[in-house]
Amino acid sequence: MGKRDNRVAYVNPIAASRSRGPSANSGPSIQDYLSRPRPTWEEVKEQLERKKKGSRALADFEDKMNDRWKKELAKNREKLLADREREREKEKKIADKAKEKTLAERAKLGIVKLNINVTNKETKILDKEKEKEEKKEKKEEKKEKKEKKKKDKKKSNRHSSSSSSSSSDSSSSSSSESDDEGEKKSVKKKRKKKKKSSTRRVSDGSAPESDAESKKKKVKVKEEGDKEKDEKSRRRKRKASSESSVDSEGEEAVEAKKKKRSSEEKDRITEKSKKKRKKKHKKHGKKKKKAAHSGSEHD
Repeated sequence: MGKRDNRVAYVNPIAASRSRGPSANSGPSIQDYLSRPRPTWEEVKEQLERKKKGSRALADFEDKMNDRWKKELAKNREKLLADREREREKEKKIADKAKEKTLAERAKLGIVKLNINVTNKETKILDKEKEKEEKKEKKEEKKEKKEKKKKDKKKSNRHSSSSSSSSSDSSSSSSSESDDEGEKKSVKKKRKKKKKSSTRRVSDGSAPESDAESKKKKVKVKEEGDKEKDEKSRRRKRKASSESSVDSEGEEAVEAKKKKRSSEEKDRITEKSKKKRKKKHKKHGKKKKKAAHSGSEHD
């Protein structure tokens, strides 16, 4: 039996499509696209001009909208301006009422300046005196702070030097400091009260005061200031004297301890030197004995 022939003839697809011819209902061809109807150059120019001009209806609509917005903006501005004016008027009324109330209260208390004999010069003088007093107070406070710092340094030195003396000194210093702080607080309270009274006297100028009375008041204020200064100077002297006594006691105790230490060190040094001498003598005696013994053996 022979082999079966399975061979198939090859067909070129492009050649086969050409032999079939053009297919029916396949749509427009390339030639149809190229031979399509085209507008002339004049028609193209007309279309471009129309696009540049745009539609008249849209322009009219934009104009109407702009007019509406302008009207609304004008109305809103008027409303805002009217509201602001009303608020300003209300604020002015409130301020005027408050001023009237304050004036009425001052008139009741006699603070309104009617028929006042106190001139502007006297008020200026009082202001200058107040400024001077404030400056003096500041200087005194600075001095007190410096003294406190010095005291703290002295206390630290005392504690480092001796524990026993520091305990007694700390108790005395703490008691003196507490007394000083109480006195300072009382003095500050008195000063504040005097300031308030002086300000009230200046403000209460409605009551007619003669020149003689004003001078008397000034003299009294000066005398009180001098008295306070004298009291402060006395207190400072007392504190300084007490501190000097305490410092002298602490220094004496420190010097006594230093003398004891120096005497103990001297005793130790002398004992050590004596021990060294004894050792040297013992060694020298042993050497002599050995030398004598060796000489006797040689003989």
